[in-house]
Amino acid sequence: MLRSLDISDMLIIDRLNLAFQPGLNVLTGETGAGKSILLDSLGFVLGWRGRAELVRKGAAQGEVTATFDLPDDHAAHAVLAEAGITAEDGELILRRINTPDGRKTAWVNSVRTSGEVLRALSDTLVELHGQQDDRGLLNPRGHRALLDDFAGVTALLEDVRATWSARRAADKALKTAIEAAEALRAEEDYLRHAVSELDALAPEPGEEALLDKERRGMQAAERIREDVARAHAIVTGDGAEGMVSDAIRWLDGAAASAEGRLEAPLEALARAVDALGEAEQGIAACLDALNFDSHALEAAEERLFAIRALARKHDQLPDDLADFAETLRARLEALDASEKDIGEAEAALLRADKAYDKAANALTAARTAAAEKLAKSMAAELGPLKMERAIFTVQIEPGTPGPDGRDDVSFRVATNPGAPAGPLDKIASGGELSRFLLALKVCLTQQTVGLTMIFDEIDRGVGGATADAVGRRLAELAEAGQVLVVTHSPQVAALGAHHWRVEKAVEGRGESEVTTSRVVPLNPSDRVDEIARMLAGDRVTEAARGAARELLSGTAA
Repeated sequence: MLRSLDISDMLIIDRLNLAFQPGLNVLTGETGAGKSILLDSLGFVLGWRGRAELVRKGAAQGEVTATFDLPDDHAAHAVLAEAGITAEDGELILRRINTPDGRKTAWVNSVRTSGEVLRALSDTLVELHGQQDDRGLLNPRGHRALLDDFAGVTALLEDVRATWSARRAADKALKTAIEAAEALRAEEDYLRHAVSELDALAPEPGEEALLDKERRGMQAAERIREDVARAHAIVTGDGAEGMVSDAIRWLDGAAASAEGRLEAPLEALARAVDALGEAEQGIAACLDALNFDSHALEAAEERLFAIRALARKHDQLPDDLADFAETLRARLEALDASEKDIGEAEAALLRADKAYDKAANALTAARTAAAEKLAKSMAAELGPLKMERAIFTVQIEPGTPGPDGRDDVSFRVATNPGAPAGPLDKIASGGELSRFLLALKVCLTQQTVGLTMIFDEIDRGVGGATADAVGRRLAELAEAGQVLVVTHSPQVAALGAHHWRVEKAVEGRGESEVTTSRVVPLNPSDRVDEIARMLAGDRVTEAARGAARELLSGTAA
C-alpha cells in the first residue's frame, strides 16, 4: 500500500506531503489544477518513463519520496532480495532526485540503486490505468501475457521456453551437420585423390632432409672420385713407398761410415713409410665410400623431387605431409560418417519437436481454460457496471510457434448480443471502453497481494447511474486494498473513503508571477462544497449542495 508521497520542486509543485489511506482515495479538482503532475511525480519515483523536464523552474533539483507498506507475502520482497536490499519492519522507501540537466539518482531504503530496480519494484507495487491505457490492455500484442498472468501458467511457460530452446539447438545442429556434409561432398574427389597420392608416396618426417643429404653426397662423390683414385694408385704402387724403401736401404748401407749423421734421416724415412701406409688405408676407405650406383642417385633425386612437388601442391612443409594425409583421411571418414550424423540430428530434432508440441499443447489448453474463466469473470463484472448485455471473449488462434507457445491471443468485445465482436478500442465507445477496462483490470489483478491500483479518469464519458455503478465497483475493489482515483465524476468522488482536492494558485504579478499546485485534504463540509462544484460548476448553489449531500449519504441513484 502507498502510505505517503512527498514531492519537492517538481513542475508546479514546490512542496507537497500526502498521506494516503487504505480503501478508496479520491482526488478531484478543476482541469489543469495539477492532478496529472501527481501521477507524473509518482511515475518518476517508480522509474517510469515520462516527461523529460520535471524540475520546477529555478530549483536546483526536484525530489520525490514514496513510502509503501509491504506485507510479508508481497512480491516486492523477491525484487528487493535480488537487488540485495531489505525491507525493515515491512516498510519500503523509494527516493529519487532529478536535476535540471536530466541526471537522476535513486535510493531504495537508503541504498543507491538503478532505474531498472525501481521499474521492477513498480510492477509489484502499483497498477496505473486510464481510459487510454498504455500498459497493455488495449494492445493485442500484450494480451497473451495478460492472459498468462491471469491463468498462472508460469511453470508451463518455462517448459515451453525450455523445449523451444532445445528445439532451436537441435535444428541448428541438423543444419550444421547438413552443411558440413555438403562441404565435404563438394571436395570428396579432391580428398580421395589427395589421400591416394599421399599414401602412394608415403613421405615420412625428416625424409626430405635425409634424401637431400644423400643426393648432395653422391653428387660430390661423382666429381672427386677420379682424383682420389689416382692418388690411391700412386700411394699403393711402386711409386712413393718403393722409392722411400730404396732410400732407406741405400742410407742404411752408408750409415756405418757416416758417424751417426744418417740416424735422424733414417728415422724420419721410417715414419714416412708408416704415414704412407695410413694414408693408403684412408684413401682406400674414401674410395669405398665414394663407390655408388648411379641408379641410386637417380632414385634418390626422383623421390626427393616428388616429395617437394607434393608439398608445394598442398602448401605444406615436406615434414608435415604425413600429418596432412591424416587430416585429409579424417575428413574422408567424417564424410563417410556424415549420413549417420544427419540421421541422428534428424532424430534429435524430431524428439525436440514432439517435446515442444507436448509443452505447447499443454499451455494452449491452460490458456483456453483461463480464457473461459476470464470471460465468465468479465460477465460478472460488467453486470454491475450497467453493461449486462455486453459480451467479452478471449480469442485464441494458432500463431507462429515461438518461446511463448504458438497461440495468438486477443481480447474482443461485442457491446450488444448479435453484434459482431471486435477489438476493445474499435468497438466500444468512450464510456463503454472505460467500463470494459475497469472490469478487465479488476479481473486481471484480483489475485495480486498488496497492489495499489490507480485509476486516472476511468469514469470519463459516463455519468448518472453509470458513473455511480463505476464508483461503487471501485469502492468494492478498494475494500480489499487500496485504490487511488483521479476523477471528474461527482458520483465517483462521493463514494471515496478519503478525498483530496487539487488546487492551482498564482502568486505575484508580471515576471515574478509563479504558479503552484497544492493538494488539500477535505473534511466532510469541504467535501460537500467540492462535490457541489463538480455538479454545478463554478457557481455553487444550495440545491447543488443538497444534491452533494444526497450523493455522500448514498441515497442518490
